[in-house]
Amino acid sequence: MEVRINNQSVQVSEGMTIMEACRLAGIKVPSLCYLKDVSQHASCGVCVVEVKGARSLMRACITHVSEGMEILTHSPRAEEARKMNLELLLANHPQECLTCDRNGSCELQQLTFALGISEQRFVRTRLTPFAKDESSLSLVRDPEKCILCGRCVAVCTHLQQVRAIEFTGRGLKTKVSTFLDKGLGEVACTNCGQCALVCPTGAITEKSEVAAVRALLQQPGKVVLVQTAPAVRVGIGEAMGMPYGSLVTGQMVAGLRRLGFTKVFDTNFAADLTIVEEGNELLRRLQTGGILPMITSCSPGWIKFIEHFYPEQLGHLSTCKSPQQMFGAVAKTYYAEQMGLDPRDIVVVSVMPCTAKKYEARRPEMDGAFQYWKERLQLNEDEHFPDVDYALTTRELARMFRAAGIDFTHLPEEPFDNPLGESTGAAVIFGSSGGVMEAALRTAYELYTGKKPDSLDFRSVRGLQGIREADINLNGTTISVAVANTLKNAALLLDQIKNGTSPYTFIEVMTCPGGCLGGGGQPIPTNAEIREKRAASIYLEDAHKPIRQSHENPEIIKLYKEFLKEPLGERSHHLLHTSYQQRVC
Repeated sequence: MEVRINNQSVQVSEGMTIMEACRLAGIKVPSLCYLKDVSQHASCGVCVVEVKGARSLMRACITHVSEGMEILTHSPRAEEARKMNLELLLANHPQECLTCDRNGSCELQQLTFALGISEQRFVRTRLTPFAKDESSLSLVRDPEKCILCGRCVAVCTHLQQVRAIEFTGRGLKTKVSTFLDKGLGEVACTNCGQCALVCPTGAITEKSEVAAVRALLQQPGKVVLVQTAPAVRVGIGEAMGMPYGSLVTGQMVAGLRRLGFTKVFDTNFAADLTIVEEGNELLRRLQTGGILPMITSCSPGWIKFIEHFYPEQLGHLSTCKSPQQMFGAVAKTYYAEQMGLDPRDIVVVSVMPCTAKKYEARRPEMDGAFQYWKERLQLNEDEHFPDVDYALTTRELARMFRAAGIDFTHLPEEPFDNPLGESTGAAVIFGSSGGVMEAALRTAYELYTGKKPDSLDFRSVRGLQGIREADINLNGTTISVAVANTLKNAALLLDQIKNGTSPYTFIEVMTCPGGCLGGGGQPIPTNAEIREKRAASIYLEDAHKPIRQSHENPEIIKLYKEFLKEPLGERSHHLLHTSYQQRVC
């Protein structure tokens, strides 16, 4: 159909909203509450436009176009109302932009500048400030900075189906909160951080550990090791001003060295280790009649979700720890022995695309290295240490680079340190939804059949759709597999298991849209288009790796020969595997 936007004729599709039609015409209508495919509350009133013949201004995010409609996006009437609505939001908003975590990436701040608002015309009407919620190990909520856009509630309710947060109160007491206002750390929150990723202000942010890590880097006698997840190398460049999806593995390593880390290692090493253990676990279940389908266990938000909402199905989870935790256990045992280091002097810092990794690192059962050394060194409980000490998000690493004055775009490419820096293409693709499945199939196929697959590219499990299914022929034996991203889609597969209708042998679940490359700790903004670009870079690095199967990693082979002895062996059981439990909070 034809409509007129700012006196220009535009051909649009039936069913489009005014906002979508305007974007098609190259005109951006501002909004604070709208989020494509997730949130359309029309609560902020910033997207109002003038439509000829209409008595009042129309909200562009929810009003659909009609044949012959005449729209003015920036008429004096629309701009005055838009500015008024924004000024009313600013009246109760803290004026502390310079010290806010979202300074420079805050949509409210950017829109205030764009609309030319230079003074505070209205007085504060909410006299009693809301308390900050710091109960979570992963996230901090500051209701004072909330503009009630509803994005976080929508993403938690509809995308993840966790419903940890909701609107509470009325009038000036309205806020986004948790059940009985207990705090995120006291309710069934999975720590996924998608709420922080979509928040337009600083109302929800990751719990920063930057100050603690920077202090450690200055502490004499500490061996501070850093590991970086695969999705970070396609996200950190964006946070440093480079194009979306930039693949900056070598520059990232160089930057970490300049921050002062003792050694720069790759979580991909542990991803290869995960695949060897997980692949053997799957084969053992197939051969011994174990619980099927087996479900991956490397996404900590997903683990907390099933512990809360489907505890009766915990037996389906692989017992493998995540790569982050496997790395920490190996670094403080095998690497410590190799280098003659006291494990109490080793600090392991993770750089992850995920806020839930902060929670995972502090799970009490993640102390395999301490248990390994407890009798050997006669350690007491006061000397207890975790496998992973700190988990930074991609955004936090970017802050450290900027604070250190590192000119990221001009850094040379440098390799990871060894022995915990060697990895394969199979490990790289862990960062994308379907990557863990494909990496496992590359190894499981050879373990099961005794020969290599005709192609290492299992393209049927690739893609960023919510659920993908495939039948895999293992030299005459066919297994059905499924890949899901977001907890909403994971619940669909769990309901199949619950109802006895699941046809699958192996299932991969990732908490966030698109997998880790869309994690809650990634640069803002993160949307479908950006996730696609990051995924393309992930698979590009895989294609150029000289070794693309996890079990062929020479450093993994050496690790088993010198230390672990065999997959699923006694030492692996204690260091690399874990158990799960039903959770109330």
